[in-house]
Amino acid sequence: MPVIELDNLEIKLGSRVILNRLNGNLSGRCIGLLGPNGSGKSTLINTLLGFYRPHSGTARIFGKDIQTHVRELRSQIGYMPESDAFLADMTGVRFVRYMAELSGLPADEAMERAHEAFFYVGLGEARYRKVGTYSLGMKQLAKLAQAIAHGPRLLLLDEPTNGLDPEARQRMLQLVREIRDAGKVTVLISSHLLHDIEECCDEVIILKDGKIAALSNLEEERKANLKFLELEVNQDNGFLESVRGLGCECATFGAGRLKIVLPEQVELRQLYRLATEHSVQIRRMNYRRDSLEDIFLKAMAGNTEPKAQASGAMNGRL
Repeated sequence: MPVIELDNLEIKLGSRVILNRLNGNLSGRCIGLLGPNGSGKSTLINTLLGFYRPHSGTARIFGKDIQTHVRELRSQIGYMPESDAFLADMTGVRFVRYMAELSGLPADEAMERAHEAFFYVGLGEARYRKVGTYSLGMKQLAKLAQAIAHGPRLLLLDEPTNGLDPEARQRMLQLVREIRDAGKVTVLISSHLLHDIEECCDEVIILKDGKIAALSNLEEERKANLKFLELEVNQDNGFLESVRGLGCECATFGAGRLKIVLPEQVELRQLYRLATEHSVQIRRMNYRRDSLEDIFLKAMAGNTEPKAQASGAMNGRL
């Protein structure tokens, strides 16, 4: 079952359409949400949290409609907002306990979980300090602590590395990967930093003007890209025909430039063997893959279909 299902979801604020009939299923362990400013990312998150009522269509989380099961779903969702929403005079642990209670935990259990969450994110020694005295990096970690304290099934992170220095950013991303890899929580990250999404996510949804511009399974993209090669050889001598005989898809571009997709059963050393047999020099070889930046730029240019891209297919790549 998909974690998140978007079923013809439309959101209007006044007469303005913010989300325009979104359709798609999200099933990744860690889902990236990308798009330029004003594309509808925050609106989609707020809709999943039940703050905006759909004008038409709906969305489902774990198979439950966000309109008819809003209270139940909120107890299963952890939310780390982009903007700070602290009570500055509260100690960190008291703030997280308070948020855990709002998510439905009894007071004693909420306090126990608050302590555990603070130690998990690395702020155990600062949990009795007032939140107002925290640095920016500490505040981001405290927001993560309150989002996970009640044990959610879905974790929504809105710009989790916003404003962090490189060391703090790497610490935040490592925590996200640990949460993802534990397998108990699905993570959705909204970010404008493509590298953050590429480091953590196995699926990405890209919004543009309130519509889905691309929905891509990054794991399948990575597997397919590992077998996509660019070569430059000094001559042919029957080399290309032999490579095709292995079951490879090939294209030539003049001046000895080749592009090849290797089937699963073909190893790189077989190309070197054929080159030796045909007295061909391989002057240059590199893997060519669509990075997340490529996927994003294609989506912004309108060149990507709003559906999962097929893995292993040529689809005009050559």
